[in-house]
Amino acid sequence: MSREGQKLDYDSAGGVGIGVLSLDLLGQILDHLREPRDRKACRLVSRAFERAEAAHRRALRVLRREPLPRLLRAFQSLERLDLSACASLDDASLAAAVAGAGGGLAGLRRVCLARASGVGWRGLEALVAACPRMEAVDLSHCVGAGDREAAAVAAAAGLRELRLEKCLAVTDMGLAKVAVGCPRLEKLSVKWCREISDIGIDLLAKKCPELRSLDISYLKVGNGSLRSISTLEKLEELAMVGCSGIDDEGLQLLSKGSDSLQSVDVSRCDHVTYQGLASLIDGRKFLQKLHAADCLHEIGQCFLSKLATLKETLTALKLDGLEVSDSLLQAIGEGCNNLVEIGLSKCSGVTDEGISSLVSRCSDLRTIDLTCCNLITNNALDSIADNCKMLERLRLESCSLINEKGLERIATCCPNLKEIDLTDCGVNDAALQHLAKCSELQILKLGLCSSISDKGIAFISSNCGKLVELDLYRCNSITDDGLAALANGCKKIKLLNLCYCNKITDSGLGHLGSLEELTNLELRCLVRITGIGISSIAVGCKNLIELDLKRCYSVDDAALGALARNAFNLRQLTISYCQVTGLGLCHLLSSLRCLQDIKMVHLSWVSIEGFEMALRAACSRLKKLKMLTGLKNVLSPELLQMLQACGCRIRWVNKPLVYKEC
Repeated sequence: MSREGQKLDYDSAGGVGIGVLSLDLLGQILDHLREPRDRKACRLVSRAFERAEAAHRRALRVLRREPLPRLLRAFQSLERLDLSACASLDDASLAAAVAGAGGGLAGLRRVCLARASGVGWRGLEALVAACPRMEAVDLSHCVGAGDREAAAVAAAAGLRELRLEKCLAVTDMGLAKVAVGCPRLEKLSVKWCREISDIGIDLLAKKCPELRSLDISYLKVGNGSLRSISTLEKLEELAMVGCSGIDDEGLQLLSKGSDSLQSVDVSRCDHVTYQGLASLIDGRKFLQKLHAADCLHEIGQCFLSKLATLKETLTALKLDGLEVSDSLLQAIGEGCNNLVEIGLSKCSGVTDEGISSLVSRCSDLRTIDLTCCNLITNNALDSIADNCKMLERLRLESCSLINEKGLERIATCCPNLKEIDLTDCGVNDAALQHLAKCSELQILKLGLCSSISDKGIAFISSNCGKLVELDLYRCNSITDDGLAALANGCKKIKLLNLCYCNKITDSGLGHLGSLEELTNLELRCLVRITGIGISSIAVGCKNLIELDLKRCYSVDDAALGALARNAFNLRQLTISYCQVTGLGLCHLLSSLRCLQDIKMVHLSWVSIEGFEMALRAACSRLKKLKMLTGLKNVLSPELLQMLQACGCRIRWVNKPLVYKEC
């Protein structure tokens, strides 16, 4: 009897099979399975589980367009659909899949089409028409999306959330369509939509009174927009990063509006001063987050006095790039002692005394960013350890005066530490021995710490099993033995940077092949690895999404062949300066259906015909390319037009061929 027959017989065996359980009960069992592979195993075991998931599943993420129609027919209870990684998705395929689903999308509430640059207004019209309950749409980074696409989305009258970040062709007209068609809109991002002006924002404010969150970052708007936004009585979050047309007068206009604001971000607003911020926060009873990074040159007493009025509510303050003093940090500590996050990245004048004054009054701090505050020493770490027992994130990049003694205090006194950035701090293995006490650690950045060796990695691997991100950029004492320890103790690693760790060989990559959850791997300039090591990664790391092999001079067609046969989820690949041929490149691009972004500069062994064949094989799927400028004039104009028509952006670079010592 076949396996399938055995499965069916087991399900139908009276009283003993899984099939006797209700679909609702089986659905509850599936809900308790966090890993996708475990859910898949249940589907393979029993058709009852398969039916239960079809009836019970609420969320779906699709990686290829071919199975999309079948999946939409199979899962009739979907509420959330993610098509952001669906390679080569276009209007025709989306419309066909929606039509084939019948009425199965009636319950769909949220859809993500971020970076789905092939989808236009026709596909969106079909999707919106089939989803009467649509509440949230994400079109961020669909750089070709414009007013017609915005109009198509505006037909979803019940829409509450819309992301249009970097939809570069959206103008005031498209925003007007959204404002009129979606009066219940609560959350909107038009970040980087630089064709939108004060006129569009004014109409939005008039037509969408329910707005609670608005992001207008990097728009060419002025104070008139803030006058309009001030009329939004329910607005809680406002981001206007990099809006150079906004100044203190605009903030004064905004201050006359409702008291509902809880979060304001004026980072990189060049014409905003502390006086404008003082007027904005004056009388604000509910403000919780204030981000003013890289915009203030000084802070006066009037701002500090107004800041003190937020003593009970303010929890996050970012002042990156500001020139500070000990007295200023003391005043912030006295006036804002409920802070849980403080950002002082690249602030000059930060000293041990200033940090001590701050943290002694802000014992609830969970995130402290001291990036490039290069005057602080172990004394500052001692103060943080003594006062901030609930610390979770500590960023110390380029703080070169700290060492293992200060980190020992942090590790001992802050057991909840989840993230620490020690890039370019020069720490050693002894420091990692202390940090290994932090069993909750998830993110560890050690780039440019050349004193770290396999011994330090072994310390971390022994007790930090929850680690998901590790940066070892230019830690060139790390060898295959360190990777063996890492793979044995840190099974949950998802992001790993090994660039310029030039002692690593194929043997080390063989150990990494056991990291089943690895999604991002950077191997730039590992001159000792070959197709053998890449094959281990491709076979073992099935969830790999991004891979950087730039200047891996021994990587050849064998490596590309291994990726083509096994790395089916790979979306971003860098193979610049690798010794691959046109045949290997064509095999790769024709096989990987999810690949959308490839960087291939100075592939000296690939002919013009090789580039032509490879690019034609993946033309409909590619979204980003990076190639030498010289190819622009020799590749066929018809191919380049076809790539552009499919929504692919090509970055042409003019770099001399230089083989660097790694």
